[in-house]
Amino acid sequence: MQALAFRLSPDQDLKVELDSFAKLHKLEAACILTCVGSLRKAVLRLADQPGVVEVEQKFEIVSLTGTLSQRDAHYHISLSDSEGRTLGGHLWEGCLIYTTAEIVIGVLPDVRFVREFDPVSGYEELVVKA
Repeated sequence: MQALAFRLSPDQDLKVELDSFAKLHKLEAACILTCVGSLRKAVLRLADQPGVVEVEQKFEIVSLTGTLSQRDAHYHISLSDSEGRTLGGHLWEGCLIYTTAEIVIGVLPDVRFVREFDPVSGYEELVVKA
């Protein structure tokens, strides 16, 4: 595995920048190893909900996890507010960096991630190809 690291600055969109990074580096299979930072706006799709929730307040990024390639990605994020309460779900476009996001991506050189429809789940799901 190769590790790539980068930092985002205030007002950058976390999801947009992650997706752009994957395209720029022509990633075929990668995962988020770590991310520390903060948001000033969160846009999330919560578990089993059709729409998204937008919250404008300052959050610490407690966890960011996901799989990505230059074709698509799947990210989950957990955030904590100023009282330590947590909120989490699918990362959506519109999550804006407050001060920073320090991100390390693990690149898997011998596989390729694709998404195919899974009739059991009803969603496009990850398929790992050699």
